[in-house]
Amino acid sequence: YVKIISQLFGDRMLIANATGCSSIYGGNLPTTPWTQDRHGRGPAWSNSLFEDNAEFGFGYRLTLDKQLEYARELLIQLQPKLGGDLVKDILEADQSTRKGIEEQRTRVDALRQKLGTLDQSEARQLLSIADCLVKRSIWLLGGDGWAYDIGYGGLDHVLASGRNINVLVLDTEVYSNTGGQMSKATPRGAVAKFAAGGKKQNKKDLGLLALAYGNVYVSRIALGANPRQTLRAFVEADAYDGPSLILAYSHCIAHGINMTNGFQQQKLAVQSGYWPLYRYNPALAGTGANPYSLDSRAPTVPLKEYAYNEVRYRMLQHGNPDEAARLLKLAQEDVNERWSVHENLVSRYQPAETNE
Repeated sequence: YVKIISQLFGDRMLIANATGCSSIYGGNLPTTPWTQDRHGRGPAWSNSLFEDNAEFGFGYRLTLDKQLEYARELLIQLQPKLGGDLVKDILEADQSTRKGIEEQRTRVDALRQKLGTLDQSEARQLLSIADCLVKRSIWLLGGDGWAYDIGYGGLDHVLASGRNINVLVLDTEVYSNTGGQMSKATPRGAVAKFAAGGKKQNKKDLGLLALAYGNVYVSRIALGANPRQTLRAFVEADAYDGPSLILAYSHCIAHGINMTNGFQQQKLAVQSGYWPLYRYNPALAGTGANPYSLDSRAPTVPLKEYAYNEVRYRMLQHGNPDEAARLLKLAQEDVNERWSVHENLVSRYQPAETNE
């Protein structure tokens, strides 16, 4: 998932990375997995803590918004010397597509050349922040321990702000980096540290919590089950002018699987209905299209066919088979109920004229 977003948006990307597995391999100095393209453009990356990563990345957004506001003011002030057509084209540029962003880059290059010929403080100030006139892609990156638990308050604050910021949650359903402790993303019946007898409660549904705002782009993805849907979600989230949340199923060694079979487990998670794939795009509201898209089919395999491939579920089956059976039954009911909710959402958001 991280590789994909870096390939899609890395030439204009800013990343706030919560502490966890992704920050360890993201900041593994003196080497780094991040790189630049042939033009010298690459991601700007920094690591923050579990508890404040959302606020930390929100600072990126506030800073860029202020710089952009000031750059636009300076453009208007300098319009007589820069040329009305160039200024107008920069201010009114559509940067919702890759093509539009590249065209804006060309305009900003022309702007820099003109600013270099002007000997006045406003021109020098605009030259120092001209890059912000090209759309930036800001991403908050971290695991479920951050997004569902310790950093949830800050994440909710950012989503509620309405600002254009993207969130990618690498959901391993456990605190992976610190040894496999239970998180609010841990599913019912799974064994983890602090849940040695199996998690008793259902998994927190972060996607539905965010969807309730109505103006947040929300998607649940699983690369191993549907690569095309994964790519569409990333592209749509970046294009959406508002907060976006992507929940990515991330198989983990803490699940107790052969990691070479990770994508197969992702497929089973989707086929069992445990991990329904969907996209909710508020930008489609009022266009005649349904903003909610359920991208996976109704469950075709029982939950146990997915769950009992993993040691985190089988441990309880061996140690306390009666409790394992009880929790698995409840977990299957969770799956059935969740699928019903998502089917209802398709109807809930169906445009009225289509129902007639």
